[in-house]
Amino acid sequence: MLNTLENLFKLARERKNNPVDGSYTNKLLNNRSLSKEKVLEEINELIEAVEKNTNTVHEAADVFYHLIMYLEANDVKIEDVMEELNQRKK
Repeated sequence: MLNTLENLFKLARERKNNPVDGSYTNKLLNNRSLSKEKVLEEINELIEAVEKNTNTVHEAADVFYHLIMYLEANDVKIEDVMEELNQRKK
């Protein structure tokens, strides 16, 4: 399960270093404004889906994907985020 998330981070880093023409991932990585807009949009769609009990899995997947691209586009390393979460353990 966590391999899927790890693979998305690897994809983001790979595309960042080796862009692919026409890639939606590259579009998000190269346009921080678009990336931010998509994260906000997808979170709102997830909230709506949860409230209506429809399409929650699809919308949650969209949130994860777009958040990963947003973090990578802004040089926020997942390793640092995981370390922060680890430090919050009580």
